[in-house]
Amino acid sequence: MHKWMQSIVVGGALSVMLTTPLYAYAPEISLRPLPRPQSTSGEGTGLSGPPSDIGAVILNPSVPGVVRSLIPNPRPRNFGRLVERAQRRADRLERRQSREAERTRASYTQSGSVCGDPRIRGEEIAPIAGRLQGCGLSNPVRVTEIDGVTLSQAATINCETAEALRDWIIDGVRPAVGSQGGGVSSLRIVAHYACRTRNNRAGARISEHGRGRAVDVAAINLVDGSALRVLTGWRDRSQRRALRAMHAAACGPFGTVLGPDSDRHHQDHFHFDTASYRSGPYCR
Repeated sequence: MHKWMQSIVVGGALSVMLTTPLYAYAPEISLRPLPRPQSTSGEGTGLSGPPSDIGAVILNPSVPGVVRSLIPNPRPRNFGRLVERAQRRADRLERRQSREAERTRASYTQSGSVCGDPRIRGEEIAPIAGRLQGCGLSNPVRVTEIDGVTLSQAATINCETAEALRDWIIDGVRPAVGSQGGGVSSLRIVAHYACRTRNNRAGARISEHGRGRAVDVAAINLVDGSALRVLTGWRDRSQRRALRAMHAAACGPFGTVLGPDSDRHHQDHFHFDTASYRSGPYCR
């Protein structure tokens, strides 16, 4: 409370208030609003010296509504038209991106690539109907080369398996081989799509080969003509380290990884397939 009001109330000088003009007790500062500051520092306000209490409140940028107005701008009269125009632009952009993606996929096919990846070379082929129930492949590809590594025979598989084989070559085979023998040249493929039961046993379940989800690799051929063979190299001192590293690296990209330590049917090759298990990849 200002001192002039205190003198009225505390002193009980009612007669003073009645006989003295009220303007004599007006505050020393003006209550008229000050101009909006041009910056949060108070520069450009036209004030000299330290601001009064009211001025300090007005210039304090922490007070809501001081730095910028909270009153919304009026909606343009043609607001609906502007929204429609923006939506049409967004639709045109989406159609253009879709066309570009389609052209990209077409260029992959025209250049000899499949599965939407220029590193996977081959061709798309017609769907395969299996002679046994459970066999067949709706979207097969015949892969001949992956990331510069040739396959000894074209592998008929689906794209999921082709992509897993790509990841294994890049992240498993190449690092395990390194510069040995000049690097990786090709893979010796001994099995891919085949409508048969597991291990060709009568009455057994359909093999993942019969679904186009499996490929068998017997050897990794090197640039200098040598090879890392599963049959002879798995327990050989000079080759086993690289072969076991490749075997381990396949566990992840593939759902099933079988090698010489799994059973008698896989002594001479790695079996890879993209079957999915609730418990995770099965690798032996």
